Amino acid sequence: MKKEYRQLRPYLLLWSTQSLSALGSGMTGYALVLWLYQKSGSALQTALLSICTYAPYVLMSIFAGALSDRWNKKRTMLICDFIAALGTVIIWILIKAGILSPIHLYLLNALGGLMNTVQQPASEVAATLLIPKTFYQKTSGLRSLSASLNTILTPVLATVLFSFAGIEAVIAFDLVTFAAAFLTLWLGISVPEDKERKDAGESLLLSARSGLSWLKQNPLILNLILFLASINLVASVYNAALPALILSRPNGGETVLGAVNSCAGIATLLGSLLFTLLSVPRDRVKVICLALFVSMSTENFLLAFGNHPLIWCIGALVGWLTIPIMNANMDVIFRISIPSNMQGRVYSCRNTLQFFTIPAGYLLGGLLVDKVFEPLMVVQPSGSLPVRIFGMGKGAGAAALFFVIGICGVLVCLIFSVILKKYRWSESEGTLLQSQAPAAENNQTIVKGENEKCRH
Repeated sequence: MKKEYRQLRPYLLLWSTQSLSALGSGMTGYALVLWLYQKSGSALQTALLSICTYAPYVLMSIFAGALSDRWNKKRTMLICDFIAALGTVIIWILIKAGILSPIHLYLLNALGGLMNTVQQPASEVAATLLIPKTFYQKTSGLRSLSASLNTILTPVLATVLFSFAGIEAVIAFDLVTFAAAFLTLWLGISVPEDKERKDAGESLLLSARSGLSWLKQNPLILNLILFLASINLVASVYNAALPALILSRPNGGETVLGAVNSCAGIATLLGSLLFTLLSVPRDRVKVICLALFVSMSTENFLLAFGNHPLIWCIGALVGWLTIPIMNANMDVIFRISIPSNMQGRVYSCRNTLQFFTIPAGYLLGGLLVDKVFEPLMVVQPSGSLPVRIFGMGKGAGAAALFFVIGICGVLVCLIFSVILKKYRWSESEGTLLQSQAPAAENNQTIVKGENEKCRH
């Protein structure tokens, strides 16, 4: 046990302090959503906060990964974290001056999103370099555990601080956690660099393209990314509509929204603990498909048809329970399949492909709530079927949208389950062994995992 701890000590320091900093950042983001919805009452305006955060992923991720593979990982993380924290300080100054407006938040969220775009692939590679390969499964469980705890604590702590001490107290907590993570990384962790480089002599454009080329040579990984991109579209419409549903209902409000989000966190915590207790699955891809199907086919419909906080909380518990299992299995597949000196570029290509649907989903969700479903429900007669199913008044349109989200999520899972069924993945080699489609009847290997990687 002591030997294991010594091997994992640098990663455990990085994981624990970065998770604490992520809690502070999440609390600030949550409090800003509450602040802006109180000011505007618009689902679209609050959704624009997330759109501005995720837009840099779409625009810059591929190039950010190429730069990350060239740059010192520790230095990149420190600089990006510092600039993002500086944006938070500017928000605090604008609040104290009484001049904070939505446009300020959009611009500063975009800055923070840009820094995260560069920092995230560097952080992923740093984690891979710090973790011995035999601990990938355990550390994936730890990552899910910290994400679950943050999901539980973020709405609770943010709501308490926001209600009793104002948004300034939330920002102060954020800056304290940032300082702890920054100093620990700067002074206490040495991140090794890859001795072997695959981008030597390449232009930035060619280096970025190599990540896409690697994905084209590895169709299982590419299809998993496209699967998550489709799920992210549905999930971001969900995220845009959730405050409009719960904050607008007579039996809703800030406390209930916090409770629903905390239940989601409790579910992900239980899912993370469950994953650590499970043996290595025989088919990780099948587990991923099943986990997402359970999530998409439960919570959305309970939010659509339920009109009570207890039902919303049950929906969050059921819908989020399997997400950590999906994430952890996906993480293991990616870390084993992608060589460390390609991970920055491949993870950044993943960010672009997998996350470009998030700003689109937030925008779509905000527009659908404000411009389509809420106006549609307003004109429904009091005894009509839609009113009996989804209720009446503000928030009924969001409930109707959740019904549509549920149908779309189930269809996405069924379609990709068929697509992914033809691939088999080797746990020991990180290899796509063969396609089970008729074209692969000669039983030849399509893609080699660690031995034959894209080098152009």
